[in-house]
Amino acid sequence: MRFQNKRCVMPSTILMAEDDHDDRFLIRRAFDALEINAVLRFVGDGEELMNYLKGNSDGKDLEGFSSPPALLFLDLNMPKKDGREALLAIRSDPNLRDLPIVIWTTSNRAADKIFCKENGANTYVTKPNSFKKLVTEIRKILGEWLPQTN
Repeated sequence: MRFQNKRCVMPSTILMAEDDHDDRFLIRRAFDALEINAVLRFVGDGEELMNYLKGNSDGKDLEGFSSPPALLFLDLNMPKKDGREALLAIRSDPNLRDLPIVIWTTSNRAADKIFCKENGANTYVTKPNSFKKLVTEIRKILGEWLPQTN
């Protein structure tokens, strides 16, 4: 499946590449609070992300891995393959290069922001430091990229 433009018509899955279990818990709570009309899935590292996106579970239980996500939230600092490597791999794959990618990270380093922008990230967000800000930021992102989920 290829993405024809910035907004997907029928979003079914939002994929979050996030290795921190506490962050996953808070993100899940934020999505629940917003009553998002989409499926939220998590992968824990860059290798698992690429396996998911390429439809190769590699023996792991990645329920629903056969359909590409409508939107990807990508953490930069993950084990095995970090978000920078994953971003490069996604943008070099003809079947994935149009996937909307929101960089979702604790890094506010200018070098990271420049790298991500130059290599095709659609949006760069520094992870909010409160639950209220988290909910607000997710609402804003989904309103821009997947308005039909609200």
